[in-house]
Amino acid sequence: MRAELAAWLVLSLLGGTGAEEMCGDPPAAPSHSIPAPQLSPEERLSPHMPESLRCDACHAIAFQIEEQLRKAEGKVGKKALKESDYIVALERACSQDWESYGVLELAGEKRLSGPGLPGQQPLSVLVSGGPWPGRLSKLCHGYVGEQGEAQIYGAHRRGPAALRQLLCHGDKGPCAGRKERPDPHKALQNEL
Repeated sequence: MRAELAAWLVLSLLGGTGAEEMCGDPPAAPSHSIPAPQLSPEERLSPHMPESLRCDACHAIAFQIEEQLRKAEGKVGKKALKESDYIVALERACSQDWESYGVLELAGEKRLSGPGLPGQQPLSVLVSGGPWPGRLSKLCHGYVGEQGEAQIYGAHRRGPAALRQLLCHGDKGPCAGRKERPDPHKALQNEL
């Protein structure tokens, strides 16, 4: 009896016939196929952030700067930070690993996704790592160098909208002349 049971078990495993097939398969869940975004050579290989993603990148950078400055301020109470403290916080914001950011495709448009950016559709493929962390770090350092630490900290003290305006929506900012992109969830809800 043991030999027969062992033989049946081996044949079942090799043949793919298991107990669930003998008792009836559970209904199969519908499968969805979601392709990864097709990246152009510029998006894959350039050391610079593609123009089409710079507005999203700026918002991600502004969010990370806010987070680091808020953490630094939390350590000193409601007092303003000393220059050396906000310089360290800005360096920490720009030098982080940025691994939680990547690119996905929504309705045929490539978008940067990650903390501080509008919510994305639950069924999408995010391409992270690769060139994206280095590009974000480089852009962040560029914004700090261009605007200056004191001006960035002053905008932070006025609120997140002031910092985004300074970095992203000013005359020369990457989002200049663009309307805020709607949150995809809200756009879909309005269509229903």
